[in-house]
Amino acid sequence: MKLGIVGLPNVGKSTLFNSLTKAGAESANYPFCTIDPNVGVVTVPDERLNVLGEMYHTKKIIPAAIEFVDIAGLVKGASKGEGLGNQFLANIREVDAIVHVVRCFEDSNIVHVDGSIDPLRDIETINLELIFSDLEILERRISKAVRAARNDKTIAKELALMERIKAHLEDGKMAKSFDDINDEDEQQWLESYNLLTYKPVIFAANVAEDDLADDGASNAGVQAVREYAKREDCEVFVVCAEIEQEIAELDDDEKSMFLEELGLKESGLEKLIKASYSLLGLISYLTAGEPEVRAWTIKKGTKAPQAAGKIHSDFERGFIRAEIVSYDDLMACGTYNAAKEKGLVRLEGKDYVVQDGDIILFRFNV
Repeated sequence: MKLGIVGLPNVGKSTLFNSLTKAGAESANYPFCTIDPNVGVVTVPDERLNVLGEMYHTKKIIPAAIEFVDIAGLVKGASKGEGLGNQFLANIREVDAIVHVVRCFEDSNIVHVDGSIDPLRDIETINLELIFSDLEILERRISKAVRAARNDKTIAKELALMERIKAHLEDGKMAKSFDDINDEDEQQWLESYNLLTYKPVIFAANVAEDDLADDGASNAGVQAVREYAKREDCEVFVVCAEIEQEIAELDDDEKSMFLEELGLKESGLEKLIKASYSLLGLISYLTAGEPEVRAWTIKKGTKAPQAAGKIHSDFERGFIRAEIVSYDDLMACGTYNAAKEKGLVRLEGKDYVVQDGDIILFRFNV
């Protein structure tokens, strides 16, 4: 999974990125300190892997991973060349979702590019830049299609779709709210354009430490972001980038104690991972044995052969069946053999829909 982190300068974006990935991107109190996109890979915390590792005396544990791309601070007019201009936008075309960091804290020592704290205005500024960028992409596609459409009905149909999407964007609306789709072809075309405003969004409401304990409930800015996200069908999580930076320096035991002292159940990274999985409809299935215990990320609703294909295309091509026990059943029984004796290890075929926490052994023949 690949997430692009965006936000105006000085909203805590690079501080958050550094703490999430410990990648050490330069963070400073001025715009454009992050010029090239910084990329960091984070493992997804999953306690089930450690438990299975002990049960199977495994040599290697491989968690699922998320790749974060930190994009240079955007300003009004970025799509037209202001600040660092449009160069950042190409870097987030390939991401699965956008994490939009919004400043919901006051601090006279950290300047705001627009002079005041207003989360909804900031969201609007970024949205407009993304819309302008998408319009540029569509205009290029439209100008190419115009001539070819005269002699090709399919291209003419696609051209009509692009014109409708363009009009929708010109109204200041995001591509993901575009619903004038007539058939499957048009849906596939829309998805293939890789428009930034079509991507799912998670808002990271960056607050001061005092607002963490009640999850931002008493922060008017956070409430405004939550209401906006609800209307737009986005996820929100509350985070304090400065605290995350402190957490990043601690080992696991110290981390738990520190979170407890703050009255928190989980870190910002854990909140973000939950929000990402929820927004993108992802789950993890597990494979376990002595060589390795591993988590594999798939879309909810994936059937067994396609889940097998995550490991290797041969597994999908030659799929025979899957031997499955749920993690909870295995834990309740204590050993794989005990689960088998109780009939909790099942053989499933090609139509089986994989569930979160399934421990799977694939049988295949190529």
